[in-house]
Amino acid sequence: MKRHKYLPFALLLTFPLLTTAQNAPADPAAAASKAAPKPAASLADFTKGMKKYEGYFPFYYEEKTGKIYLEINKFDQEFLYFSALTEGVGAGGPEKGQASSAIVKFMKMGPKVLLMAPNYNYRAVTTNLDEQKSVAGAFAKSVVWGFMPAATEGSKVLVDFTPFIVRDSQKIGDRLGARSFAGLRGGAAPAPGPAAPPYRFDESRSAVYLASTKNFPKNTEFEALVTFTGGSTAGGRGFGGGPEIAPDPNAVTVNMHQSLVELPDNQYKPRKFDPRSGLNMFSYLDFSAPMTEPVLVRYSRRHRLEKKNPGAASSEAVKPIVYYVDRGAPEKIKKALIEGGAWWNQAFEAAGYKNAFQVKELPADADAMDIRYNVVNWVDRAGNPRAFSYGSSYIDPRTGEIIKGVVTLGSDRHRQDYLIAEGLLQPYGAGKANTSKMEQLAMARIRQLSAHEIGHTLGFFHNFAASPNGRSSVMDYPFPRFSLKSDGTIDVSDAYATGIGSWDKRSVIWGYQDFPKGTDEDAGLEKIMQETLKQGHLFIPDIGGYTHPTSHQWDDGENAVTQLTKLMTVRRHVLDNFSEKAIPDQAPMATLEEVLVPIYLLHRYQIEATAKSLGGLYFSPAVKGDGQVATKMVAPAEQWKAFDALMTTITPDALALPEKLIQQIPPRPSGYNNMSELFSRHTGPTFDPIAAAEAAASETISSLLNAERAARLIEYQARDSQQPGFMPVVDKLLSATWKAPLPAGYKGELQTMVNNVTLKTLLELAADNRASESARGQALLKVQELQLWMSGKLPTADSRQKANLAFGLSQISKFNEDPNKFQPIPGLEMPPGAPIGMPDLNFLDDDVVY
Repeated sequence: MKRHKYLPFALLLTFPLLTTAQNAPADPAAAASKAAPKPAASLADFTKGMKKYEGYFPFYYEEKTGKIYLEINKFDQEFLYFSALTEGVGAGGPEKGQASSAIVKFMKMGPKVLLMAPNYNYRAVTTNLDEQKSVAGAFAKSVVWGFMPAATEGSKVLVDFTPFIVRDSQKIGDRLGARSFAGLRGGAAPAPGPAAPPYRFDESRSAVYLASTKNFPKNTEFEALVTFTGGSTAGGRGFGGGPEIAPDPNAVTVNMHQSLVELPDNQYKPRKFDPRSGLNMFSYLDFSAPMTEPVLVRYSRRHRLEKKNPGAASSEAVKPIVYYVDRGAPEKIKKALIEGGAWWNQAFEAAGYKNAFQVKELPADADAMDIRYNVVNWVDRAGNPRAFSYGSSYIDPRTGEIIKGVVTLGSDRHRQDYLIAEGLLQPYGAGKANTSKMEQLAMARIRQLSAHEIGHTLGFFHNFAASPNGRSSVMDYPFPRFSLKSDGTIDVSDAYATGIGSWDKRSVIWGYQDFPKGTDEDAGLEKIMQETLKQGHLFIPDIGGYTHPTSHQWDDGENAVTQLTKLMTVRRHVLDNFSEKAIPDQAPMATLEEVLVPIYLLHRYQIEATAKSLGGLYFSPAVKGDGQVATKMVAPAEQWKAFDALMTTITPDALALPEKLIQQIPPRPSGYNNMSELFSRHTGPTFDPIAAAEAAASETISSLLNAERAARLIEYQARDSQQPGFMPVVDKLLSATWKAPLPAGYKGELQTMVNNVTLKTLLELAADNRASESARGQALLKVQELQLWMSGKLPTADSRQKANLAFGLSQISKFNEDPNKFQPIPGLEMPPGAPIGMPDLNFLDDDVVY
């Protein structure tokens, strides 16, 4: 059955469809009908003196009122409605490039004109009209807007389109007033403050933005300057007010863009979805499918790309895929974005295309909101140093064809890598600092980032199993590669890979190969896939979670355990030699901590990667008969090796900072407020090296005592007695912490802290009603055994250990009162890490991939 045909009665929304503006009448057409005069009989008479814009939907602009009148000459013809935020709010709020899209059509209903969105999620792909009507009548559609005609002339209707244009089409008003921040405490994350009063769309301060309101043969473009008023300035920051959001926080003004776009022709041929391919999925329900086929129809999301000569091994494309980079990016950044994005042409060449993928600077006369342009936006942010980025695609909801790719890159992204490089290289010695290596590292990251996010807009998932296979994909999250040279310096020359990866080439070959006429496409695709598997590629996207031993974010190296050991060696060397050379001349000494944080936590992601071997599971997206191993337990020796490597990260020697370095970090001076990028502390304004160690140690201990990992360890040992099991892991953990001798001095305090974190985390697991009962039971048994040991040790312990034991026993006693209600004191968390830390906002919303 040919599933690629589409019918005119359904809808798949790439993003949630945005309807009426805030404070607008529930039924705009009904409200308009009360005051609307009888429509004029002639469009020419009504529009006399107005400026006409010819194009896909002709429209008129009336200078004296600032109104737009749309000439509707295509009724019951579907087109793509596209809405986007042209300008961001900043401060981590709604950002430039966020958008929504849907298929809609104009319909006449009595005196009204309705903008209707049919429902493409549910279909009957059949020639049986009764079956089509049955499915269409079973699911709701949406009327996006209603209009009363201002003039009619034959089959043409003129409507006042201004209320539709000048509104909160992106629904950001509620988000602007969603919350405020009551300031920062002790370097910790922002403390949530009271909800701020909402922002509301203010029509009196909003208008059509004519400079970006244009018309073209296949698309009609509108833009509005939209103002929101309200909010609060009472100490709030960010969304709730304050100078970060706007010059006057009570009036936030942005531009919003809306497009009416002709749908692509019906010559696009969808390609089946394969969970091994790396491509994102487009789907709908086909209720006409026979019982021998699934109701859920799955296709791959991809751009249209065809060879001029499909029979040739290499051919130019009928129409190449072109991406345009934001002109507003700084020159060095712009150059790196173009260079990195252009790497994808290497993959398309491998698929048999000549110059089919191109990256250019956006022309001066082009509009980034024009749906004809695939764009890479460079977004400036204030008050949000976690410079996340993302790539999204806007598709034809009938077929899954990608119509427009939009990349949004945070402007501080390169600064994160620059900061890491400062700590590794410590370049600020006597005289002029040599910053060239740091700039080279940062630009290498920008090139990789450009390729990564563009990859999402081409339809590709993350592949977090790529880094162990020779950095085979730009769709992995890469950690900078560096090494310790024999002279004690750090080599960062190979921080990031250059060029497209071998996995990316195989993904493009599978997703975009243009087969000659008469080829069995399914057979051709499977042949490509078998060659991909033969080359040793493994595709594990976000589903790798906290389980697959080779699927990691922000890791490096072929073996996670080996890499952790190597990383700990480099980290120790850098920390032992850390000095004021890490900050520029005249910088306050307190800013040493800002550079220290990413160096002290250099191993944070490798801890997570290593922990996946313990109670982990190798698995693949195997399909029947493809030869892949579906699942395989990790060898016991490999798991214990991972455990031992993890334990080296929480020893006092690993956690300690040099005394000289601690003495060099004073409290933050005036003008340098606390920030979320710093360590939390128990000591007030002074730097707290034990709290910093607590944040690092908590990552390892929480990884070891993770509830899901505990459940797997128990299950796997039940199935195979050679597997480690959960209780033996806890026994070894307690032997290395509570039951180990307590060192003297500073390192003894570090060990005491590790002991407390270990007990706290074990108690949390025993009290976690979301954990498996077996895991809770075994954790509870180990708590009881530890309590007996503590009680026996208490009489003979010295005063320092006795204090530690007394506190531990008090926590267990409190837990024993009611385990289900036990709430331990929250542990200190690490400062945000991506990027490196905040996951590129690692979630999937339709095909928005971070």
